[in-house]
Amino acid sequence: MLTEAGCRQRRENLWTHLPESIDWVLIGDCRHIQYFANFRINPLSFSADQRALLLLHRNGEATLLADNFVRRAAVCAPFVDREVIIPWYTHKTSVGNRDNALTDALLKCRSDWGKSQGLIETEAVTDTVVRTVVEQASWQVTDAISGTPTTVGTIVRALRRQKLPDEVDLLRRCMAACDAGHAAALSMIRPGVTELDVFLAIQHAAQQNAGCACVVYGDFRATNAVQFKAGGLPTDYVLQEGDLFIADYSVIINGYRSDFTNTMAVGTPTDDQLRQFEACRDAMLAAESTLKAGAVGKAVYEAASTVFIDRGYPALAHHCGHGLGMEHPELPILVPESDDVLLAGDVVTIEPGLYVEGVGGMRFEHNYLITDNSFERLSNHHIGLR
Repeated sequence: MLTEAGCRQRRENLWTHLPESIDWVLIGDCRHIQYFANFRINPLSFSADQRALLLLHRNGEATLLADNFVRRAAVCAPFVDREVIIPWYTHKTSVGNRDNALTDALLKCRSDWGKSQGLIETEAVTDTVVRTVVEQASWQVTDAISGTPTTVGTIVRALRRQKLPDEVDLLRRCMAACDAGHAAALSMIRPGVTELDVFLAIQHAAQQNAGCACVVYGDFRATNAVQFKAGGLPTDYVLQEGDLFIADYSVIINGYRSDFTNTMAVGTPTDDQLRQFEACRDAMLAAESTLKAGAVGKAVYEAASTVFIDRGYPALAHHCGHGLGMEHPELPILVPESDDVLLAGDVVTIEPGLYVEGVGGMRFEHNYLITDNSFERLSNHHIGLR
């Protein structure tokens, strides 16, 4: 989980980007509530799609607003100074519109925001919440910094790029679970097993390593000379000699995620498959060599794509990589026309892939923490067809 010190530091970082006239901020994006307060609704619970709110004050205090069933579905205890929890379902009476619990919670703590100027993360709250605040506040309420189009959500997304140590620690846990899944897949791949068999082995190993029930999603598909590009969830297809199997997936723990890939040969790889693998591996190494704070996204892409072209393959057909953290993908984006500049604290992927008719498709990927002068590789799985 995130730490209290980390959450409080992220709140301080937010306030340095806001005008002195702003006294409070209302956060509604579930990722940002976690980012600032370590509150996350369990994605495997019956409250997974419900909402909460977080009220941040310039003095550093934070107030969580939620209904009682949302609160009990928390992954772990939040780091807040106050909780306003509305009893929505009590096992004694029927229930009304669940979203009304949030407006009831807002009204219950109106004295905290009703008489001073604030900002609302309107990208992430309902119109009902916005109307409630605007109607009850005696001072100006807005969703953007005065005189600019910059919103709270835009500011927070920019802050999220440069991870603090507690975020990196959580990402390392995701990476370790993903590593375990890849090791399980490598030992499982052989003719006669199904895509689903491999997927289940990955799921078991990743969640066992994580030590908790968590989300594992991505591409778990076979490719071959005929179907040389495939993605998505596994099918009941039975792996055949000569196939390739792409395992490109993420493990999400408390909102943060890994995302890395290996492609495995089913049986003995052909000479064409080996040449294709070597091109992908060398493209990944070329892109990796450019990683450091200040590198431009399109330059990272070009480093990988040039290897493909020099080996007689087409240019890299999709992104070379992307930012990683609480979304998939997020900034920076490593594509031919990207002017995104890497920052120290970014976590990014490098994932060159080639999809060749008559041979098959493959993709390989590592995850990296960007530093001032270089990078730290966070993923440690085996890269190779066997």
